[in-house]
Amino acid sequence: MSFLLQFARLIDAISEAVGRAAIWLILVVVVISAGNALSRFAFDLSSNAMLEIQWYLFSAIFLACAAYVLKKNEHIRIDVIAGRLSERTQNWIDVFGILVFLLPMAILIAWLSWPVFMNAWHSGEGSPNPGGLIRWPVRLMLPLGFALLILQAVAELIKRVAFLTGAGPNVLAKPSGPSAEEELAAEIKKHQVAPEVTDIVHMNHEMVDGGDGGEGGKK
Repeated sequence: MSFLLQFARLIDAISEAVGRAAIWLILVVVVISAGNALSRFAFDLSSNAMLEIQWYLFSAIFLACAAYVLKKNEHIRIDVIAGRLSERTQNWIDVFGILVFLLPMAILIAWLSWPVFMNAWHSGEGSPNPGGLIRWPVRLMLPLGFALLILQAVAELIKRVAFLTGAGPNVLAKPSGPSAEEELAAEIKKHQVAPEVTDIVHMNHEMVDGGDGGEGGKK
């Protein structure tokens, strides 16, 4: 189990690095989108390549960050029932979900998407739009993204089993300290924004806590 936990930490480090790098692509997308809109409305200039690169980058962000989100345990959960169960039961549910749903789905998609990428690579598939981009880079993102997700799923499975065998901490435990909603409300108060906005943030936090079944839920 010690070796497996070291392997899981290595996968965690890879997912963390890839995820943090992919986050910067959001800024790139915003800059490209703003520049494209400015050129179109101010100078009557448009480019299919500029439009398509936004779609490509969005795909890269979504697929590259999937493993990062799983590692952070921030994927969507609706734990109306599971959130009320014991920590061991919650981890057993995760083990079942990873083995029966997540891993088979991710492996199947990665396997089926690889020939699609290879076909685009060998054929030099390009966009049907004038001035568009080649398609193989975005085709490649699908098998790569799901390969990262498969690795992270294995790491999460190891961590769940480690907890169940007493060899590791409970990775499903919520970190102590203020929630993201509470930190946002504090920042709003600090900058003396209208109190109505603060009330809305607190209301959203209460709705999340009330609807997710307690500690295990995330929205």
